[in-house]
Amino acid sequence: MSDTTPDPSPEHKQEQEQDPVQRRPIKSFVVRAGRMGSGQVKALAELGPKFVLPFKAERLNPAEVFGRKAPVVFEIGFGMGDATAKIAQTLADTDFIGCEVHAPGVGALLKHIDERGLNNIRIFQHDAVDVLEQMIAPDSLDGVHIFFPDPWHKVRHNKRRLIQAPFVAQLVKHIRPGGYLHCATDWEPYAQQMLEVLGAEPLLENTAEAFAQTPAYRPLTKFENRGIKLGHGVWDVVFRRR
Repeated sequence: MSDTTPDPSPEHKQEQEQDPVQRRPIKSFVVRAGRMGSGQVKALAELGPKFVLPFKAERLNPAEVFGRKAPVVFEIGFGMGDATAKIAQTLADTDFIGCEVHAPGVGALLKHIDERGLNNIRIFQHDAVDVLEQMIAPDSLDGVHIFFPDPWHKVRHNKRRLIQAPFVAQLVKHIRPGGYLHCATDWEPYAQQMLEVLGAEPLLENTAEAFAQTPAYRPLTKFENRGIKLGHGVWDVVFRRR
């Protein structure tokens, strides 16, 4: 695991507050400081050039990036990357593109990549909304993972949650027909909101009657284990693109 001590939870935060002049654009994060450990600094320097992709306003060709044609899963906010690395190791025939703006998390995932000998992960250290809009082709993703986005517990802050109708409408256009969107949260009101928002999107259909059983590929994260010890439930929501 990481040798740093920032909050291990993924940060998937949406800034959509109404100001007097205009609505701010959707963001998938909020800036939070974190200390970089020496191992993470070294990983960024040595492994970053191979595994961290530059953001640029042109379509990404995953087959060129990974050197093969394989299913592609896009993850928004991978936190410290432990779950991402475990999933990539389990699903070795799938390629993963992860977005995380926080340098400690990027460095931590690079360490996992090195320790596990993975070659099916690439990283954007950039806002996932920009990456989706400018670099990911429509109908191209086989799956999207959004695990434990910030719940913004206070009612007056609920509008900052990532899973809102405008964002989902934008996101689903990049998922191929038959592809899936998998969200997980340990905050029940947010889980209910996920069900409502995704259920209202005409291009999506639920794979379960309500909440899904945790798919076998998703491991328990440190953040999730911490919540379970505190008596929190965990809810998975899996929808499929029509």
